Amino acid sequence: MRLRTALAALALLAVPGLAGCGGEPATAAAGEGGRFTLRIGTIGTGNRLTGPTGWWHSKGKLVPALSGIGVTDVKVVTFPNGPDLNQALVAGELDLASYGDTPALVAKGAGQPTKLIAQSVVNNDAGILAKKNGGPASVKDLQGKKVAVQTGSYIHRYLLGALADAGVKPAEIIHLYSTDTEAALERGDVDAAAVPAINYEVLKAKGYPGIDQASADHPGYRGTSATVVTDKFLAAHKDIVTAWQQVQRDATKEAKANWDDYLTFAVSLVQFPPDLVKKTTVKDQLPDEPFSDEGIKLLDGTRKFLVENKFIKKEFTLDEWIAPGARA
Repeated sequence: MRLRTALAALALLAVPGLAGCGGEPATAAAGEGGRFTLRIGTIGTGNRLTGPTGWWHSKGKLVPALSGIGVTDVKVVTFPNGPDLNQALVAGELDLASYGDTPALVAKGAGQPTKLIAQSVVNNDAGILAKKNGGPASVKDLQGKKVAVQTGSYIHRYLLGALADAGVKPAEIIHLYSTDTEAALERGDVDAAAVPAINYEVLKAKGYPGIDQASADHPGYRGTSATVVTDKFLAAHKDIVTAWQQVQRDATKEAKANWDDYLTFAVSLVQFPPDLVKKTTVKDQLPDEPFSDEGIKLLDGTRKFLVENKFIKKEFTLDEWIAPGARA
């Protein structure tokens, strides 16, 4: 299987000195104190921040909540996947990033200088779909088949775990953005694909058989998010930890109290059927605190998996990664 190649490529993106994807110089936002624009990277489209903090930002509440530490504006940059976001972090084009745990862990293990300050989402679900008409009926049937996944993502980690549990070796694991999955399955380019929960539900509704789901079949492989800041930014703005964590607490509390409004925001971020977006947007996935026992357990399980399979170059503990004072 071409498993290590994909995640090894992700790790290389975290090596200092690699070129980034263009943008503002590192000094444009971080500065050495005073007033500044906070540059945030996340996964998605349209340069819109997601989750409760994104909901707050859409209501004009995020910048005022961070103004006490000098934030005058927020610049959001979205990326199609974790490896692309890591390139921007390496290049000094971002101060803070919120994305999947797997690319964040692999990048840290490759020497990328970041500190973890929060987890905004836990129990991210995913699933494996098969092509129609004679496709595989179970994970065991993926032996010798072609399977697609957005490599370097929490979905990738889930897929590898499910395959390992079944003792299965596909002929090939192909990198494919989740948005391109349906076309590949329809053409028969791949026999199956692992995708996020919303894509899983959308494609199931179109008749693609679901053969495994993380929440039902492999709950220990569900994903979490990682909110990180660069070491350079943290050195100049140590108060970002407490400020961001308070924003996350307050935004999450308000989102849960105004759930219908939050769901409307979630629907506005994507081009999927509203009923399926609402089905896959779950309150329990939004932790009340920046770190929860459940989130830390899932995160450390992913770290151990990546270390054991040599996807992390240099082992580290979560305590080493978490920013000082970030976890009570």
